[in-house]
Amino acid sequence: MDFHVGQIVKAKAGRDKDGFFIITAVGEGYALIVNGKTRRVENPKKKKLIHLAPTNSKAREFATNREVKRSLTEFLKQSGDRH
Repeated sequence: MDFHVGQIVKAKAGRDKDGFFIITAVGEGYALIVNGKTRRVENPKKKKLIHLAPTNSKAREFATNREVKRSLTEFLKQSGDRH
């Protein structure tokens, strides 16, 4: 599956394993991800694509940390995942 900006993904490796994030940029084998709390929009995490599990969901808005947190909270409520 291709990764794209705005997609919600789950980290498969690293200290943020099992956390959900929103992709803000995609490059050659890497993506920049944010969750609005530990990884803020001002300082995204660079993560290899092989360490990310894609979901079929896309965030509506993700320009501010508040919007990122709101989008991820809505996703978790809909999916029933309690992380």
